[in-house]
Amino acid sequence: MKIAIAQINCTVGDLAGNAAKIADYAQRAKAQSADILLTPELSLCGYPPEDLLLRDGFYHACELALHDLAQQVRGITAVVGHPHKVGKNCYNAASVLRDGNIVATYHKHSLPNHSVFDEERYFTHGSEPYVLEMEGIKLGIIICADVWHEHAPIRAKKAGAQALLVLNASPYHFDKQATRYETIRERIGEIGVPVVYANLVGGQDELVFDGASFAMDNEGTLTHQFPAFDEVLGMVEFRDGKLVPGVRDSVVKDEASIYRALCLGVRDYIHKNRFPGVLLGLSGGIDSALTLAVAVDALGADKVLAVMMPSPYTAQISKDDSREMVKLLGVRYEELDILPTFNALQDTLAPLFRGRTADTTEENLQARIRGTLLMAISNKTGSLVLTTGNKSEMTVGYCTLYGDMAGGFAVIKDVSKTWVYRLANYRNTLGRVIPERIITRPPSAELKPDQTDQDSLPPYDVLDAIMACYVEKNMNIGEIVAKGYAEADVQRVVKLIRIAEYKRRQAPVGVRITDRGFGKDWRYPITVRYRDEF
Repeated sequence: MKIAIAQINCTVGDLAGNAAKIADYAQRAKAQSADILLTPELSLCGYPPEDLLLRDGFYHACELALHDLAQQVRGITAVVGHPHKVGKNCYNAASVLRDGNIVATYHKHSLPNHSVFDEERYFTHGSEPYVLEMEGIKLGIIICADVWHEHAPIRAKKAGAQALLVLNASPYHFDKQATRYETIRERIGEIGVPVVYANLVGGQDELVFDGASFAMDNEGTLTHQFPAFDEVLGMVEFRDGKLVPGVRDSVVKDEASIYRALCLGVRDYIHKNRFPGVLLGLSGGIDSALTLAVAVDALGADKVLAVMMPSPYTAQISKDDSREMVKLLGVRYEELDILPTFNALQDTLAPLFRGRTADTTEENLQARIRGTLLMAISNKTGSLVLTTGNKSEMTVGYCTLYGDMAGGFAVIKDVSKTWVYRLANYRNTLGRVIPERIITRPPSAELKPDQTDQDSLPPYDVLDAIMACYVEKNMNIGEIVAKGYAEADVQRVVKLIRIAEYKRRQAPVGVRITDRGFGKDWRYPITVRYRDEF
């Protein structure tokens, strides 16, 4: 028996497009003598559909699309993920389609309600197992989080399952595949049957799904590993009731995995939302350089415009390095001098600012001029502005509302400054596109003379470590200090995190690459009087 994995890129709400893709993969799988096509979780409607699931019309449209799809699936059995409403109950479901019919429907048991998941808001827990018998093998159908807990797999085993087929929409974060392996081996250790794991691929708003579908035998040995970050029709064969070892693609790790996740997130956000291209402010600094490299790799140089907007504080080397980089990448490039606009705004504000010394107000004014210019170009051309701020800056509010935060998509929003440098160096191993001086010179916002980031912030290695402890691991102040960090630094960073929440709430969506980013999985109040003291 052959099982085909449809590792596909689905678009939320594109029922016709997703159904057509599933039908196409079913035909291709049948041509390769597959008996079953296994699709990802909610493949018919895309994942996550979020509050579309609160609309009755959405369920009705999904039901019609499922019946239409069933008519196209002939000569092969397809397992398709979709939302399913029964009376007043709504389920995350998987239906078995064969020869024009919907043979059976399984309802997901475990509904995750943590991190970026909010399934209990929409769905009712299923409780009944479903076992599909094909070619003498009994296959238990389960969905994503079901395999992260023992209940559904054990129920499937008790119902006679000799293997598990798992539909997944498991979002990427750094080193997620290792966690998946560990989890599946734990389940196999409990029930002793092989697992075929089909995962979604593609970008959806802040989430990236990396695919990387795989299969393990009943001893937890990896028998198949399919590529990450690409659509794939993968084949898994059972012979004499056992998995036959097959494709073992190398797992993308470390900088390579994050870089590919960023590219996929940008590509799908732009293409799925039908923007003609992107633009960004190029400063000569490391963050905008990395953002530009990702944009070009994701979309092509012809879809990217880089705009340098020098002020009196912009160093000549920043201009030189920016000009060199756009030549290396072959992107369109413009320079817009903001000094006349800056002077005009200062003149306009002079009566209100009389007697007050210059401070961050004037610094922020420069950033806001740049943001206004970029948004004007965006309005005129239809291209989307990519912001260039990193996670370290977002953590402590080292960014300007309506300035460098102005835009539609924040490419490196979840990438710490430490990782920005690592990714820049990695990108240059693929072909030099970022001038070395951009990587080696001290980072600066260049909004006043001789400015560096460390005038206002702890060293980035310290800041990033404290940020990872507090934001990503939920450690308290005492625990972080016990790891060897100065209490003053910890208190300072935690205070900055607290008072910058209003900025983060107004930031554009961006690619999530850690297990806790500033998006769906970060929900802190803006107005709050609680202070961390321990």
